[in-house]
Amino acid sequence: MRMSQIFAPTLREVPSEADIPSHQLMLRAGMIRKAVSGVYSYLHLGCRVVRKIEEIVREEMDRQGAQEVLMPAIQSADIWRETGRWDDYGNEMFRLKDRHGREMCLGPTHEEIVTVTVRDEIRSYRQLPKILYQIQTKYRDEIRPRFGVMRSREFIMKDAYSFDRDNEGLDSNYSRMYEAYCRVFSRCGVDYRVVEADAGAIGGSQNHEFMVVSEVGEDALVFCDACGYGANVERAESARPPERDHDTDKVRTGIRKVSTPGMRTVEEVTSYLQVGPSKLLKTLLYMADGEPVAAVIRGDRDLNEAKLKRTLGVRELELASPEIIERVSGAPVGFTGPVGLREQVKIVADWEAVVVEDAVVGANAADAHLAGANYGVDYSADIIADIRNVVAGDACPRCGAELRGARGVEVGHLFKLGTKYSSALGVNYLDEGGVDNPVVMGCYGIGITRTAAAIIEAHHDDDGIIWPMSVAPYQVLVMPLNTSENLQVEVAERIYSELGGYGVEVVIDDRDERPGVKFKDADLIGFPIRVIVGPKHLGDGEVEVSMRSDGGVELVEIDNVAAHVTKMVDRELSALMPH
Repeated sequence: MRMSQIFAPTLREVPSEADIPSHQLMLRAGMIRKAVSGVYSYLHLGCRVVRKIEEIVREEMDRQGAQEVLMPAIQSADIWRETGRWDDYGNEMFRLKDRHGREMCLGPTHEEIVTVTVRDEIRSYRQLPKILYQIQTKYRDEIRPRFGVMRSREFIMKDAYSFDRDNEGLDSNYSRMYEAYCRVFSRCGVDYRVVEADAGAIGGSQNHEFMVVSEVGEDALVFCDACGYGANVERAESARPPERDHDTDKVRTGIRKVSTPGMRTVEEVTSYLQVGPSKLLKTLLYMADGEPVAAVIRGDRDLNEAKLKRTLGVRELELASPEIIERVSGAPVGFTGPVGLREQVKIVADWEAVVVEDAVVGANAADAHLAGANYGVDYSADIIADIRNVVAGDACPRCGAELRGARGVEVGHLFKLGTKYSSALGVNYLDEGGVDNPVVMGCYGIGITRTAAAIIEAHHDDDGIIWPMSVAPYQVLVMPLNTSENLQVEVAERIYSELGGYGVEVVIDDRDERPGVKFKDADLIGFPIRVIVGPKHLGDGEVEVSMRSDGGVELVEIDNVAAHVTKMVDRELSALMPH
């Protein structure tokens, strides 16, 4: 391919709309252009990167025996209603009607339609197990599309689904997909972490996220370097604190009411009473499936709504309104406390909160708090559970070592769905005894276009992208510095032709541009290997060969360039292959 022909309009200035490096560089390198908010066109270079990631994914899916299919983007509302997700999915779903008034959606995911497809075709245990996958465009009406293709309304995704006779079969296929994902992201050249995560709207008993560690990641993570534990903060646990002695005969300060005029926040109350925030317990009122519930956590902690939702086993959870708070607690916002509150609502207390002795709590009265409150003496709870966000420095729940924090970009997710969808949609198989059993399912997704952005986040510098060899739009750039010099052009064309003959993906920069422009574009686009044909070494029969990743330069004889560079390409590709 010739640079003079490539449709890659590069930009010198950073677009004002782009906030993170991957978005900036994909625009500047001429990989994408915005159509409307959250929707992008992929130009030639961007399209080649996406196709390379897709091909890696296909190879690893096929390696595990998965079979590629292609399902429609337009789906009937009827099958979504059968699982209850037509209403649950919310405003992120693009909904439409056909000319006959039938309700449809643009598929945000494909659990329903793949399950129905299998339901209509699989009836016997002899037809199981199966793993089906597709690479297809998904549509989600994000309330705030941002970060370019990292969070967009239209994106390309690989989604796979396993169908098994029992949980043992599911475990086996889950492990195979886990291995495939490790291979995919290793081959893409990214530093990934596997963490436990919340299942969200898809559901299921167990799931893992594959995260690329990045400062711009939307997800907060915690890791244990000692034992390998990792989790999204929505799911992360910490070591349970030792239980407190609830002996009622123990000498304590005694509970007492203290005036806290206008003091509503943790900072205001603790500063006024001269106590640390870990000695204050905040009581938050929520509406859980329409019923009020109180959650009690330490003042220096943040409530984890996903954990609270799982603990209560509810579908909907939202903070109670000021009116409901005052009706339930008898006090305005900021003065709710657990003492006496259990008579009004169910109380869920974090296991860290109940060990706090002589705590400060809301008095359920305006402008007042209670000091010296103790669990088991002055108040109690219906449920004691882990309902707070874990933070860096907490103890690992598995080995007790200190957890480390990071941010990450989710690029893959594995779910054990069990029989959630097969039961709802009536997907059964006949076993050896002729008995009907629900099919056991798993679901496995990779964000293709998001992975492209995550790779750039992990591999760039101030000058541009530094592509791993496996996903670079082209592997080698041959650059004659002066296209008006016949010898430079002749040697560059020869090397270009020979590299193509070796099967190397090569571009020649045949543009009549200044060397500085060519170098800037080469760095920006991120060609892994550059062959520089210039006057400095041409007289000695040599050219410069450099690596974008480390800036290393070596002189190679013209006759040996094609073979030498081909070996460099093969070496880089081999280094990314899992062993």
